[in-house]
Amino acid sequence: MNRRKGHKLTDRVACIILAGGQGTRLFPLTQHRCKPAVNFGGRYRLIDVPISNSLNSNMNHIYVISQYFSSALHQHIKETFPLDHFRGGSLHLLCPEERPGGKIWYDGTADAVRKNLEILTQIPMDYFLILSGDQLYNMDLEAMVQFAYDKDADLTIASLPIGQKQASRFGLLNIDSKANIIDFQEKPLDPKVLKKFAIPHDFIHTHDIHCKNPPCFLASMGIYVFKKEMLIHLLQEEKGHDFGKHLIPSQLKKGKSAAFLYQGYWEDIGTISSYYQANLSLTTDLGLNLYSEILPIYAHNHYLPGARLKNTLLKDSIICDGAIVEGKEVSQSIIGVRCVIGKGSAIKDSILLGNTTYADVKDATIEYTIGENCQIEKTIIDLDVQLGNHVHLSNKDNLQSYDGEGIYIRDGIIIVTSGTILPDGFTL
Repeated sequence: MNRRKGHKLTDRVACIILAGGQGTRLFPLTQHRCKPAVNFGGRYRLIDVPISNSLNSNMNHIYVISQYFSSALHQHIKETFPLDHFRGGSLHLLCPEERPGGKIWYDGTADAVRKNLEILTQIPMDYFLILSGDQLYNMDLEAMVQFAYDKDADLTIASLPIGQKQASRFGLLNIDSKANIIDFQEKPLDPKVLKKFAIPHDFIHTHDIHCKNPPCFLASMGIYVFKKEMLIHLLQEEKGHDFGKHLIPSQLKKGKSAAFLYQGYWEDIGTISSYYQANLSLTTDLGLNLYSEILPIYAHNHYLPGARLKNTLLKDSIICDGAIVEGKEVSQSIIGVRCVIGKGSAIKDSILLGNTTYADVKDATIEYTIGENCQIEKTIIDLDVQLGNHVHLSNKDNLQSYDGEGIYIRDGIIIVTSGTILPDGFTL
């Protein structure tokens, strides 16, 4: 393929963000929303990360494919990323619809792209960049596309060096000295197979790979650059529904595939535990970098005043716009937009997603507040929740799982679902 005169390479790339995940393992946070629409870091949604990375990488032609609870996701994207004013790009929102042959439904990540080929084949692009709607990273995707172009690769996979303890959780790539992919194995458990996929020592030194405890391995991040025509052909030829399980292994057998090395922060949000840890890591310097002026993560502008704190001991926490905090302590926690915390309350190791309004728009007597003298530990409190006074949430019985009315425990973490009202003195 020849570069077109007068065009940057990124002008010839369409970003396809797969945002259709039901997120069953993230229940109950996905009870009334899709996984990419879940709030993150107090003022973001998970979908903000891949869209921001695309825009930061000078890729302004974005296609978001959604399925479950699409309306709320689409509304958030339109309000947060008005691309007609944002750099003259285009942002298309695709979801299942009624067609002459009947109503379509996506059966997996690859199938979602396949069933939108009628639209995608018409766009004047040379590359498709496939992103997930529920991963966290700050990445120069333009560098990855340039790498794919320089390698003339039909498929390029973003790869992350990992240790042996993590290896069985990922699809692993075996590469040669020039980063060409020569083998792929999905979540291998056999030690003999793992040994074959260890990164060669020479490659580690040549590419300055941070490998504390060898052997190290290259894991697929689920971020792909395809030549447009190659992906179209592959989707038509390979009938599998999933990229990781079906299309990627099939394409790797054809050759001309390369691994793009990435060594920054990356996290796939799959479970309540991973979601909880990824949020709390923001209170340290070990999580996603939200303070980069080069690769910022854009958020919806709530047009709220700064947070107000009164007589509160604050430690290792994030307090978002519009929060009113009179509690005695907030430590190792995230306090989201419009959170109101009463006197004497202590919030520890917890995530408060915030509120859409300070009070119920239909019943002003219902104020979304954490009452007075509450003790909240290792808890996720969803949007628009009211806690009475003297509520204690600490999982005192150390339960791993629990289902209640508006309150759950998953992975030992308490989750209070959106709209829940807990009375005075409630204890769990």
